[in-house]
Amino acid sequence: MKIKFLLIAIVLLAINNKVQSQNADTTKTTLLNELVIKEQKNLGGVERMPEIKDNVIYAGKKSEVILLDKINADLSINNTRQIFSKVPGINIWENDGSGIQTNISTRGLSANRSWEFNVRQNGYDITSEAFGYPETYYTPPTEALSKIEIVRGASSLQYGTQFGGLLNYQIKKGSATKKLSVEEQVTFGSYGLANFYSAIGGTIKKLNYYVFLHDRHANGWRQNSRYNTRTFFVSANYQFTKKLNIAFEYTNMDYSSQQPGGLTDNQFKTNAQQSSRARNWIGTPWNVAALTIKYDISPKVNLIIKTFASMSERNSVGNLNAINIKDSINPVTLAYSLRRVDRDFYQNIGTEARFSYKYKLFKHNHTLAGGVRAYVGNTQRKQRGEGNSGSDFDFTLTNNQYVTDLKFSTTNYAFFAENIIFITNKFKVIPGIRFENIYNKIEGTLNSNASSIVPQTSNRNVLLAGIGSEYLVSSKTNIYANFSQAYRPVTFSEFTPANATEIIDPNLKDANGYNVDFGYRGTVKNFLNFDVGLFYLNYDNRVGTILQNGTNFKTNIGQSVSQGIESFIEINPFKIWNENPKWGSISLFTSNSFIDAKYVSSKETDPTKSYNGKQVENAPRFINRMGLTYTLKTFTTTFLYSSSSEIYTDALNTELPNASSQIGKIEGYKVMDLSCAYMFLENCNIKTGVNNLTDEVYATRRAGGYPGPGLLPGNGRTFYVSFGVNF
Repeated sequence: MKIKFLLIAIVLLAINNKVQSQNADTTKTTLLNELVIKEQKNLGGVERMPEIKDNVIYAGKKSEVILLDKINADLSINNTRQIFSKVPGINIWENDGSGIQTNISTRGLSANRSWEFNVRQNGYDITSEAFGYPETYYTPPTEALSKIEIVRGASSLQYGTQFGGLLNYQIKKGSATKKLSVEEQVTFGSYGLANFYSAIGGTIKKLNYYVFLHDRHANGWRQNSRYNTRTFFVSANYQFTKKLNIAFEYTNMDYSSQQPGGLTDNQFKTNAQQSSRARNWIGTPWNVAALTIKYDISPKVNLIIKTFASMSERNSVGNLNAINIKDSINPVTLAYSLRRVDRDFYQNIGTEARFSYKYKLFKHNHTLAGGVRAYVGNTQRKQRGEGNSGSDFDFTLTNNQYVTDLKFSTTNYAFFAENIIFITNKFKVIPGIRFENIYNKIEGTLNSNASSIVPQTSNRNVLLAGIGSEYLVSSKTNIYANFSQAYRPVTFSEFTPANATEIIDPNLKDANGYNVDFGYRGTVKNFLNFDVGLFYLNYDNRVGTILQNGTNFKTNIGQSVSQGIESFIEINPFKIWNENPKWGSISLFTSNSFIDAKYVSSKETDPTKSYNGKQVENAPRFINRMGLTYTLKTFTTTFLYSSSSEIYTDALNTELPNASSQIGKIEGYKVMDLSCAYMFLENCNIKTGVNNLTDEVYATRRAGGYPGPGLLPGNGRTFYVSFGVNF
């Protein structure tokens, strides 16, 4: 740890010396954005968002952009640990070796299907239901991506409901210079991994198009963890006039994934690959369509309208008993017990219209960006159905009845605006505001008793405000600061009791709070890329369950605060003296975070059950990743070292695991990866690597339901080799 912080101190001294020499730079600020983006693409595959993009202001906000073609990572399985290695503070639940679902978070928030992020693809929603069930069951194959954009909590003014920030997947576009280009990538690996990616794209007159088909299947590292996933995507982008562009996109994904279930701690220590659940499955056909209209009304005014819709499902079948209860054949019936079937059906549609207006005031150019959003989401949740006793992915019912049958609907309208105001040529402030109206309705039956009908509505208005700032220390470095309010609506599961005896607080409120960022970032010539900052996250009105008069009472249990340091530094020492050294180049990076996430208040009156002063669950205090990349002409190899400290899995900070291993502390871990790539014949490549080089046995989460229950291990050592062409 001391060595890492010593490296940071040394590099910061180097930054200061270089910045002093750059202060005399007289380059006009109107050219900075283009120059910065072009230069940063040579600095290890990470850059920052531009000042404004697609009528969204990113100035003054902490952001990262991962350039997928500039990093060494196992893209065949969406290896999140490697892909996000240069984004400080990313906490990853690594229980899904298939890469179908991404589970990430920051700053002490929950990583469950990335639901603390506002997750999008090409700028539009892809989650189950943006307000009531913001979980992400679909992740695009990273081989199809050009970049991944991440903006921390300050994005709440532009994107609304989230504390974690924005996570936006950008799909590739067709070649701008060819009528037809072809891309093929085939990957084979351990435990039956076979991954196929095929794409065509190009530009024919005014039409740009891109189509890909992706298929991946494997047996999985653990027993009973085989999966099969297929994704299809098509986009057509037509430039009608110099001012008008219309684009259409459609995504279809379908998968079936066997869930090996959790383990007890003793099972984990004995053999982390074992599984006592062979009949648990989850699958989800996913359909998303989007229409985007871009119109340059004038040189100063631009309008972008995105309309998106999804019709998707989430289906699961299995035995959800605690993991210490065996799933065995009944000696009387000579068959397994009947499995539980749960199904969700999502139908969502929304429109976002965003504009930007450039104007001049007091001899400075400023930009106003804002817009409106209208969204309607409908979810039908059918749970606790009585399935069959088989072992396949089959969710037919034995009695054609679900115990729980609920309908959820959400209507949302939002208005938002931010303004870049230049105080001087070097200093700008960015005030902003957002207004939300959210209407929820819940109806249906909670159990088979007709008297359990639960009609409920909620209508509330939310006003958010914030302000950011940025100061140019030099042409390529700046100091940024931001304060933004945030909120997270009460989800569907929080609105409904878990059983007939649980009571829901009638005054249940949305979680609210704010994010604060302060940092120093930039690049120095072509050898240094850095972003070092402090953060503070206040999360109030957290929803949880306390015991009141002997009954479980779901309410706003209290307040948590997360604060700490996030730092990323990448340096190419050879390029300090020579831009193109003949012996190749070495790039060293360190991505570190220190997170102090604690509950600062609790509504629990029993002192033995109070959360006050406890560490927030699933929040590691340290997340550190260090890497080395060596490049010689068209050959490149990367070594990555990742470590994460211990975590508690419940708000009471229980040390020892319970009998079902659903709560209890999880020890920290250290994982190493090695990746190599070689380009030849101009358009061919071969890639290979070893994930978890030392075969570390580790776990990142415990679960009370799917995909558990129990302790969920990460993947052990696996190998892969990949061949590709692009012409």
